[in-house]
Amino acid sequence: MRRLLLLKIKSKYMALFAMCFVSYLASAQMTVSGVVASAEDGQGIPGATVLEKGTANGTITDMDGRYSITVADPESAVLRVSFVGYVNSEVQVAGRSVIDVSIEMDLQQLNEIVVVGYGSVRKSDNTGALSSIKSEELNAFPALSAVQTLQGRAAGVQIQSTNGGEPGANFSLKIRGGSSINASSEPLRVVDGFVGGEMPPPQDIQSMEILKDASATAIYGSRAANGVLLITTKSGTEGKMKVDFNSSYSYQEASDRLDLLSGEDFRDYILEVLPNYDYNPDVDTDWQDEILKSGHIWNNQVSVSGGSPSSKYYISATHFEQEGVVVNSDYERYSITSNLSLKASERVNLGVNLYGRRSIQNGVLTQETTGGSSNTGVLGAAARLEPDTPVRDADGNYTQSKLGDNIDNPVAIANGIDRERITDRFQVNSFAEVKILDWLSFKSTLGAGVTSYREGTFTSSQLGRGGNGGIGTLEFDKAINLLTENYFTVKKDFDGHRINWVNGYSYQKSQDEDLLATSSDFVSEAVSYWNLGGGATWPAPNSGTSTRILKSYYSRLNYSLFDRYVFTVTGRYDGASNFAANNKWAFFPSGAIAWNIGDEAFMKNFNPIYSMKIRTSYGLTGNQAIGAYGSLATLRSQYSIRPGEGAFILGTLANPNLTWETTSQLNVGMDVGLMDDRINFTVDYYNKLTSDLLFDRPIPSFLGVAGTATQIQNAGEVRNKGLEAVITTRNVQRANFSWTSNFVFSMNRNEIVSLADTAGIQYEDAPGHFNIASGFQLLEIGEPVGVYYGFVYEGVTQAGDPLLDGSDGKIGGEQFADLNDDGILDDNDRKIIGNPHPDFVWSLNNNFTYKNFDLNIFLQGVHGNDMMNLTRMELESFRGTWNVSTAALDRYHPIDNAQGTIPSADTDRTLKVTSRWIEDGSYLRVKNIALGYTVPSSLLDKVNVRSLRFYVSAQNLLTFTDYSGLDPETAYNNSTSNADSNRNLGLDYGSYPNVKTYTVGLNLGF
Repeated sequence: MRRLLLLKIKSKYMALFAMCFVSYLASAQMTVSGVVASAEDGQGIPGATVLEKGTANGTITDMDGRYSITVADPESAVLRVSFVGYVNSEVQVAGRSVIDVSIEMDLQQLNEIVVVGYGSVRKSDNTGALSSIKSEELNAFPALSAVQTLQGRAAGVQIQSTNGGEPGANFSLKIRGGSSINASSEPLRVVDGFVGGEMPPPQDIQSMEILKDASATAIYGSRAANGVLLITTKSGTEGKMKVDFNSSYSYQEASDRLDLLSGEDFRDYILEVLPNYDYNPDVDTDWQDEILKSGHIWNNQVSVSGGSPSSKYYISATHFEQEGVVVNSDYERYSITSNLSLKASERVNLGVNLYGRRSIQNGVLTQETTGGSSNTGVLGAAARLEPDTPVRDADGNYTQSKLGDNIDNPVAIANGIDRERITDRFQVNSFAEVKILDWLSFKSTLGAGVTSYREGTFTSSQLGRGGNGGIGTLEFDKAINLLTENYFTVKKDFDGHRINWVNGYSYQKSQDEDLLATSSDFVSEAVSYWNLGGGATWPAPNSGTSTRILKSYYSRLNYSLFDRYVFTVTGRYDGASNFAANNKWAFFPSGAIAWNIGDEAFMKNFNPIYSMKIRTSYGLTGNQAIGAYGSLATLRSQYSIRPGEGAFILGTLANPNLTWETTSQLNVGMDVGLMDDRINFTVDYYNKLTSDLLFDRPIPSFLGVAGTATQIQNAGEVRNKGLEAVITTRNVQRANFSWTSNFVFSMNRNEIVSLADTAGIQYEDAPGHFNIASGFQLLEIGEPVGVYYGFVYEGVTQAGDPLLDGSDGKIGGEQFADLNDDGILDDNDRKIIGNPHPDFVWSLNNNFTYKNFDLNIFLQGVHGNDMMNLTRMELESFRGTWNVSTAALDRYHPIDNAQGTIPSADTDRTLKVTSRWIEDGSYLRVKNIALGYTVPSSLLDKVNVRSLRFYVSAQNLLTFTDYSGLDPETAYNNSTSNADSNRNLGLDYGSYPNVKTYTVGLNLGF
């Protein structure tokens, strides 16, 4: 009884204690409310973040700028108020229950500076069409170059790998379509003011500006028709030294494989078409398995930066290593980036930017020019070689195909051809800037870039193509680029006027030296290509040198009136040594107007509109992408029947009137910010006309030139017009969670306006062993560049169908449309059957943050483009000359499959380019998914670490497409043609497979 009484008493005291404790907590906590308003006009700001400092406790303001938050300690709590475009503010609660906060506009952000040619301007004063990409976007995933990560992040920019996922592969980049036919459409690259400089790794780049219209690019004159990439590398900041380490490891695998016949399916097919074939039932080789494997990327970078009021420094070292998914293919790069700046006095600044790298690429043969016995590539051989052939024969020697051209097997090609390319690059650009007056400065730069490479190739005699003792080749090349820029800049503000005026002179000299030597029939193959003198056969070596000089005068005036009306006038006068005597100089002007209409008084009542600018520009730019002596006549060596005497023949004709391609461009654009800048969109319409195309025209042999000789002439016009749109939204902005989106849309229409000849020009870029009689690519007035031209396929010939003379002429064969109804299948029955240019491209980038977690989902799509699937054309011909695809399982057979939808096997069939091989190349790709976690600074401070982030990501994870090839994002370029040509688009044959990538990494800062 006593124990029960004591228990009751204790319970009463505990209840009383609990009530007192709760009462204490209630008295300690307090709800604080108020309004967050703009200091400029006193209007409430919706969507502002109010956070209790040092905690995750926070809220956002409503549409009137009101907020309410409960704080744990009303005496010591501090509220941190933030909003995009305004300076962050911190307020002590100090026991108050009502706190109204007024925040100032961030003038530095409003006056954001954008980099333009030879300087910078306020963003509000920019009149040109440009896209700005920041470091975070360029480092979204491990990549060989910043160009690769640029894909899908800027409107009007198309980027494509030149050879799938090959280690060290280059990337083709076009801005607003291909402006030329024969000349390159690659944009000009300017790195820290060095024109033609090489970009460092993405980790060393601070930002990249893409200049697109004439107002933005005309200051680069004769090299700006294809747009300009301005790359700004990272630099040091004032403060104590910072050390950053970034490391990632990526696992890679081929994104897809071809479906090929094997085992009994191959036996049934081959014996049907070749009854005497010696089939080996004991062998079933999967050649793709033999050459494909998993690959990886190992990427490490360390940087040191810091500075004082008088000097700043940034030094970075990077190691990038990639092991390819095809055996014996890899790439390795070492690079150093260093930026130093020194304030020599109050008026003099000095600086130097250094970049050096060495890359080592070991490659396998792909994208072959011919699949014959002497030049079949690894992927082409893996698709064609019959599965009943082993990798090696009974004697241990590599086997060859038993069909067709007796090609080497893919394992032999991958292992028996030694290909190594070592490239060294050193680049330095120094500057001195003198502030003559408060509003007048002079800057002088002196830069030099040296690029040299050595490429060695050795083909072993274990391969059929290697002959009796192997074939060795060595190629050397060195390019030197010297540049000096000298310009005055006037920057002055007075009485509502703002002037930014640049005037300068440029001198650039480029020199190239090359050497190529070959030898064969070696007594010993032990030292590969390093003993060319040990070969019994020495073809004549080739060597050459060339020099180009460009002198320029340029000026740009940017004038702003009352921060609302902006005018830009630009002109550049270029003189180039590579053009003819009559046309060495040309002038490239542009003009632009912009109206910051959002700052007008009558726009203040349009509450949804935060800012609005209307822009328009027109100007001329050029393209001088020809060789150093492209306007001069050349001689070619010719075999002479007289012993001991050489002979020459005219190779090309001189053109004393040759000049630049000229692109005139009109651009109309608008930049709009809505709902307190939570929604921003930019839209641009452009119309580009390129005239005086640098066109290679065949020269009739009766003029005394070689049969394949050409003359570069100015002939023809190409138009590109299109629409670009970028929408950036801050969908959710809360204390613990945010979600932002960026949507990019581009649409370009390409058209040939005129040609040197009124008739269409046919050409073809298929591998030589296809033996296609007529060109299947077409240049024709009124059509886009490089459309496909061929027969219209109508399915399998059935009983009762007309048997056209010139076709298979058999039941079960290929049926084609007789377009002129003459009963004969000939060139008159061909028409345009496909267009490789997409209707539009787009991307959607979503970024989410929750507390210390971040998530990125990046989608990219291309729609409306056709592709010429040359691989399918080869594998579905069913001629008994090589292995075929599994489509053969539904081939026509008069007994076994009379309803087959695929033509029958036929050894007499010739390869024809038809609509059967044209496929829709549209795709939607999950380009990148990345999940990261940033360790809280409260934990890192205890171990003296500034920052630490872990992340995992996946690239090319999913692809949605109807294209039947390995990957819709491919680009076959026959190496016998101009690799930079705009004519060879949407072709698929023998390319290195694209890859899926899975990455883990960390970013560590001290």
